[in-house]
This record gives sequence, structure tokens and C-alpha cells, in this order.
Amino acid sequence: MDTLLDKISGPKDLKKLTPEELVRLAGELRSYIIEVVSRNGGHLASNLGVVELTIALHYVFDSPRDKIIWDVGHQAYTHKILTGRREAFRSLRRQGGILGFPSREESVHDIYNTGHASTALSAALGLAVARDKRQETHKVIAVVGDGGLTGGIAWEALNQIGHLREKLIIVLNYNEMSISPSVGALSKYLSYLATGQHYLRMKDYAKTLLKSIPGLGWPMIKAGRAVEDLFKKTFFPGLLFEELGLRYIGPVQGHSLPSLIEVFEEAKKYQDGPMLIHCVTRKGQGYHPALENPAHFHGAAPFVIETGEPSAAGGKASFSAIFGDTMVRIAERDPQVLAITAAMLEGTGLAKFGEKFPERLYDVGIAEQHAVNFAAGLALSGFKPVCAIYSTFLQRAYDQVYHDVCLQDLPVVFALDRSGVVPDDGPTHQGINDIAYLRHMPNIILMAPRDENQLQHMLHAALGYGHPVALRFPKGEAVGVPLDPDFRDVPLGRSETLKEGRDLLFAYGSLVYPALEAAKKLEAEGISLAVVDAKFAKPLDEAAILKYGEAGRTIVTAEEAVVVGGFGGAVRELLDRNKRFGVRFLSLGLPVEVYPMGKAAQIKKALRLDADGLTAQIREFYSIL
Repeated sequence: MDTLLDKISGPKDLKKLTPEELVRLAGELRSYIIEVVSRNGGHLASNLGVVELTIALHYVFDSPRDKIIWDVGHQAYTHKILTGRREAFRSLRRQGGILGFPSREESVHDIYNTGHASTALSAALGLAVARDKRQETHKVIAVVGDGGLTGGIAWEALNQIGHLREKLIIVLNYNEMSISPSVGALSKYLSYLATGQHYLRMKDYAKTLLKSIPGLGWPMIKAGRAVEDLFKKTFFPGLLFEELGLRYIGPVQGHSLPSLIEVFEEAKKYQDGPMLIHCVTRKGQGYHPALENPAHFHGAAPFVIETGEPSAAGGKASFSAIFGDTMVRIAERDPQVLAITAAMLEGTGLAKFGEKFPERLYDVGIAEQHAVNFAAGLALSGFKPVCAIYSTFLQRAYDQVYHDVCLQDLPVVFALDRSGVVPDDGPTHQGINDIAYLRHMPNIILMAPRDENQLQHMLHAALGYGHPVALRFPKGEAVGVPLDPDFRDVPLGRSETLKEGRDLLFAYGSLVYPALEAAKKLEAEGISLAVVDAKFAKPLDEAAILKYGEAGRTIVTAEEAVVVGGFGGAVRELLDRNKRFGVRFLSLGLPVEVYPMGKAAQIKKALRLDADGLTAQIREFYSIL
């Protein structure tokens, strides 16, 4: 049986539908998104919350002539389906399939590649200025969530938008959440603006009543809008945005297609500068399990639609969960330990810590720069802050890590979850650069565990080193080794030999076990490699390296990160400083490129960074010596 969705091959097809059909289409889109995400995994709750909003945008505006930018981008599933990718959507997050985020390489309707939050307003302003310089007339629309608005760059953009007063439409999607519930004074302010749901219902009722009065309805509605503006400015102080130079409209019911279409039509005609439309939506709308637990269905694994339960039985604990459990154990012993997260409470494994020590957990919102400076202030005062931020997001606070933490040698611990190859989310989320962007900083210690048991010991040790520490670990299931009941010391800058041999295979973090497997295979071929778990990329265990640093011997390094400026580079530099020029040297790691989407194992296999790939690369190197 054909559905309305089957008839939508592009945004223009929406304009052929009646209001009733648009409502039906919203239901079909929700069902389709739930069906695909239940199989492939993905960002469910956020996408279910913007179905009507997306339909209304594409119904009123003319994409790609009109430019729609999605902040973060994890809520763009409906947008993708409506812009010619209905069938391709079945390949969501699969190798060779479509990304879960906007991608300019995928479609002309994806105006800007967005994987990190708070960037859309700046980009949209740039597009609006460029449009006016070219004397073009298209519209520019930025869709930003209340979570994204906690980022400082968003407010830098709002300041400039209000100053330049370019014609720009901002759709502020208020759903009280980023990934974790939105926090801070701004969230409270937006909540206050949105509390007038009774006001929204009264407004819709009054409008319906007035329309029914022949000859008088529309003139009275227009007159009433002037009174409404005065009322809103008095009792619903969108004046914060008005004072910034933006025309404020809202709050608007974000699941009412008639209301959304009406307000977007009004915005389309508005010529007097920037406009902000405040929409109120619910994450998970239309699917009860996601409504009940939107954080769980932010980035969902495959699940059973009828129950919302995972479709696969749980395996080993994740590195994130082990980190979170270890934080609780450490905090029970040390009251000076505090935790900081940037809107990633569940993702970083800190939910249990927050339940046990709510007064010692600080969620700063999507504000990584502030998180680092906040941690610096706590460290200056004698506390022991642990800043849990994904590797790919900490690079947003590069200057703060360097200027405010490392130059002052402050004992802040950075727990870099999602380091290395990251599955499913595509190029914007790869945690492959942290070694390179941190290694050159003064005073910082870089360490990485080979398994979850080492992770717990390293985290405990990091809090005692008295210097900045970056502890990197991957996303996903841990190795499955048992955990020691008590913490053990991790001597600073000391490696561990796991296998003896003539030459050296010096492995870091997640590649230790694949390196060990590769060395055992190569041993049977007559290639004798000692396998040493480096544990530290800075400071290096110089004695362990120089032991093999003799002419005619071989040193191979292995890291799950870009080799440019990485761990292998540090070893090469050590050899050069000590004039060990006759050493044959091979650095194995990741190339500097835009990474394909897929499972971590698929990507590492393609880039020859799994055990078989390491074996082949080392064999090839020896064959040309």
C-alpha cells in the first residue's frame, strides 16, 4: 500500500499536500525513523522531536535555494528523508551509507557540515552577509537547540547578528535537553518563556474564534497582534533577544503544523533584520519509550520497537562505564575530587557519580572552553577536577588547555572518552587528533590504558601526579579483563614489556593487544619483536626505547591516532636527539584524512590498523630492509 511518504522525492512535493495530509505525513515519518533506527541505531529522541518543525520549514521555504543550517545536525533525519534520500535513509550509519549528520558531500540540501554544537549561527550569518553582498534574495535559516545555545560561540554570533542586523531567521528549538538535560541560567530563562503553554492554547483558541466572525475576524486578529506584542514584552520577556537586536516570536507550539507554517510564513515576509522564532518541542515525541527516557534514546543502539529494549544482549562493560564506576570509588575516598562534563553526563559514564555525589558534579552545558577554565579555577583552589570530554570535543578548548591549564601547570585531569576511531558517527566525531594537539604542550602528561583494569589504575594515579593529565580511551566495549579490587601505582613514564624479542614493537593504548597478536604471528615467520606497552606518550620511557636504539635494529610504533605529530613522532624525535641515526624506524597509525563511516572494526581493518593489518605492514617493512 502506497503511503504519502512514498510520494515525497523532494521538498517541492510537500507543497502539493493538504494540511491534513501533512499531519499524516508526520506520523509516517516518525514510524519510518523509528523503524530504521531500531535496526541501525542512531539519534532517535532528537529527531522525533523535530518532525513537524522540519516539515513546516520545507513546506514554507525553498531548499536548496533557501539555506537551512542544522546546528549539531543530529536532528536532521527528517530533513534527509524529505530531500531525496528516503530510500538511502535505510543505510543510515552503515558503512557506505548516509551519515547521521548533514553532509555537503551527500546533498545540495545539506548546506553546512555540522557535528559539533553551537556553530550554525556564525555560519548562517556568513551566508547572509555573502547573500547581501551579491544582491541575492534567498532566505537563510539556522535551526539551533537550547542546548546548542549554551555554547559561547553561539552568543558571540548573536552579538554580531544583532549588530549587523542582516536578514536572518533563527529557529530556536527548546526541548529542555541537549543530550543530558540542559543546564544553567539560560535554560531556566527559556523554560520561563515556554511555561506559557496555557497562553499558547488561549492564543490558538482566540484565533479560531475570531476567524469564525465574518468580515471582522482577520482585522481583529491583526489588531490583536499589536496587543499581543505589548503583552509578551511585559509578561514574556523575550526582551533578552529583542535587546540583542532580534525580532522575537514565540513561544510557538513545535508540534502544531498550522502554527509553525503560519509563523514561518510571517518570517519569510519579514524584511527588517534578524528574527528569532522560539519553538517548544518534546524529544521523543510520538514514541513512548523515547519520551520517557530521551537521554537513553539520544544515541540509541538497535532496539525492539514494541518495548524500547535493546535488541542484543548486553556484552562487556564499556570503557565509559568503567571510568564512571572508578570515579565513584575514587570520590568515596577523596572528597577533593570533582567531576565536570560538557552536556555529556550519560555519554561519559558520569551518571552514577552524579547520583552519588550531586554536589560534586558540574554539567556546564555545551561549553568546553568554559569547562576547562572552570576546572583551572578549581585546581588553583586545591580541588582535583576531572574534566570528562570526548576527544573530538576537547579540541574546541585547545587554547584553554594550553594557556590556562598547561602554562600554569595545574593538576586538571582530562578524561578523553571516544579517543581513536569512533564508530557510526562519521568524520566529525573521530577522536584521532588528541595526541598531536596535546603532546607539544608544556607540563602535560599523556597516558592511555590497554584495557579497563589499567584504566582504573591510571585514573587513580593521574589524580596524584600534580600536573595536567590527558587520559585517552576508546568508545565501546572494554577488553573483558578482570578488575583488581585495589588500586595499584602507575609509575610516571614507565612502560611494561609484555613479550621479549630482538627488535621493538612499541604500542600505545588500544593497539597494545593487536600489536601483541601481530608479534606472535610474525615470530613464526622469523621476525622477533619485543612488545612493550608504552602506557605514556609523554613522558616517554626513554631507557626502554634506547635499549633498542642501535644501528641495524628496528623500532616500530603503533597508535590509534594520526601519525603526524603523534606518539610515533615522539619516539622518532627521541632517537634523533640521541643521534641514533642507524635505527630502522616504522610508525604505524592513522593517516590524515576525512574518515569513512562504519563500525570501528571496519574502519581499522580498511586502514590496516587491526592485528592482521599491523602484521602485514610490519612484514612488508621487513621485506624491503
